[in-house]
Amino acid sequence: MPKQEMTAKQKQEENLRSTLLEINAKAARYYYATLKSPQGKLGLEYLRGRQLSDETILRFGLGYAGQGGGELYRYLRHEGYDDRILRETGLFKMDERGVYDKFWNRVMFPIMDVRGKVIGFGGRVMGDGEPKYLNSRETILFDKGRNLYGLNYAKRSRSNAIILCEGYMDVISLHQAGFTNTVAPLGTAFTPNQAMLLKRYTNEVILSFDSDGAGIKAALRALPILR
Repeated sequence: MPKQEMTAKQKQEENLRSTLLEINAKAARYYYATLKSPQGKLGLEYLRGRQLSDETILRFGLGYAGQGGGELYRYLRHEGYDDRILRETGLFKMDERGVYDKFWNRVMFPIMDVRGKVIGFGGRVMGDGEPKYLNSRETILFDKGRNLYGLNYAKRSRSNAIILCEGYMDVISLHQAGFTNTVAPLGTAFTPNQAMLLKRYTNEVILSFDSDGAGIKAALRALPILR
């Protein structure tokens, strides 16, 4: 087939996507390095308390966003990125008062697409802050209704079925226990687009939600979509 030339707009969007993926990868490495530093002690103690091994922490690229609220921004500015592009990442709050990291004092979960590229982040607050879990806002890379956490690993599983559970820690703990065919939605109800994504890799989905009221409701909402 003849190669189709991209329009100027398509080239601009592709360049933006490439730059955002580059920034997300650097942010993930920064959060991981922070977790392993003295500043990340609180986050590492939390993950240790959840019985996660160093291998699992590295495999999922888990990290920690410090308590200062501006460390990642200063790091990425030092790396040469300006506010115009950083605004597109969804990692910062920018207003008349200044620029602030969206995530701080949180254990960080890089969210990867099926190719293993970091497209967004989730963060679990340390302590009693709200919200307990916070996701990146949607960007040209990140659409939480069209992606599944852990699918980049689950698609390689030897199992014919995929286990659908509720959250990041459920996926990570099950993978560490040997159930490498586990995925989860990204802080939303299971969607038809996520069902279509799963259908590319399996015809059998096992629901593994909590047995509390919220888990039962989530399972009942997912069943009609999966049929």
